[in-house]
Amino acid sequence: MPQLRKKKPREAEIPTASQADLAFLLLLFFLVSTTIDVDTGIGLTLPEYVPPEEQVKVEVPKDRMASLLINEAGDILLDNQVVTLTQILERIKPRIIEKIELPANKKLIVSVKTDAKTSYNLYIQALDQVKEAYFEVREEYALQKFGKRVIDLNTEQLNEIKDKIPIIISIAEPEVVK
Repeated sequence: MPQLRKKKPREAEIPTASQADLAFLLLLFFLVSTTIDVDTGIGLTLPEYVPPEEQVKVEVPKDRMASLLINEAGDILLDNQVVTLTQILERIKPRIIEKIELPANKKLIVSVKTDAKTSYNLYIQALDQVKEAYFEVREEYALQKFGKRVIDLNTEQLNEIKDKIPIIISIAEPEVVK
């Protein structure tokens, strides 16, 4: 009679041949489905560089300047008067409006100057208030002149608005207090 042999127990194995494919597919899935947050920064147009020997100092009349100073404590001065952050817009807007019909070299210049230790957040909020004042004036002018919002204007009309109400902001270097 034949002898019965004991069967060796089979060892369980996990097939690893397709793991590289699986890892690649997971990687591809996460790359495609993930959005990358891109900070665009502050949209400011910087002036062209002019060498110091070619720079010309021009006297600007005081009625053409709006001086905005922000110290490290968060105090804001607009033309040497203490204002709150929300008052910047309401104080600058009428000054922009009164200069709409004047030539380009007579438009309002808003000078923003900070202390070296001024909160960056406060600085950006103040800049936003100044820009908002310009945008509101542009919007009102577009409605009055063309009967449309700025976003609905054609290129020619938009350029006319930008020429009539240019955003002129001078950003001075922060002062270091010793």
